[in-house]
Amino acid sequence: MNWKRSAIAGTVALPVIALLAYGLTQDPKEIPSPLPGKEAPSFALEVFSPGQPPLARAIGDTIRLNTMRGQVLVLNFWASWCLACRDEHEALSEVARQYAGTKVHFLGVLYNDVPRNGLAWIEQMGGQSYPSVDDPRARTAIAYGLYGVPETFFVGPDGLVAYKHVGPVTAAVLRRKVDSLLVASGGE
Repeated sequence: MNWKRSAIAGTVALPVIALLAYGLTQDPKEIPSPLPGKEAPSFALEVFSPGQPPLARAIGDTIRLNTMRGQVLVLNFWASWCLACRDEHEALSEVARQYAGTKVHFLGVLYNDVPRNGLAWIEQMGGQSYPSVDDPRARTAIAYGLYGVPETFFVGPDGLVAYKHVGPVTAAVLRRKVDSLLVASGGE
């Protein structure tokens, strides 16, 4: 009787172990996102850190994706507990300042965190040149298929997701992606 149980357990366990072993060989950065080329999921999120106008003027403003049609949006998901988010913060703020006054907007989305922690983190990092919004219950993150933070989405003037970057984004990647979206749309 015991040999039958062992055979059944082995038959069930072997495929599960093989599947887990295969999963451990995969890099999450290599998992393709279904969003590029598709309409960006809509959102209406409340500002907890205004950054620079005109995207947000005050804490409590609501930023809606549909109001940015015709412009480029760099949507960065981050958290105060995310160590890798520290690596990209300066590049995001610097490049956002460079595109200020153009048809390019940067927006931080706080993921699985609370605004008070986000504000403290922004202050600790020396400020932020673009607004950040709260994503309660991570609904926007889920709609964008977030794997973790940091992740950055580039939304073109047509409202389509053009590119998804997993991990800390660099200033070079930010400029290259934004400039290509501006050129493709005939913008500045």
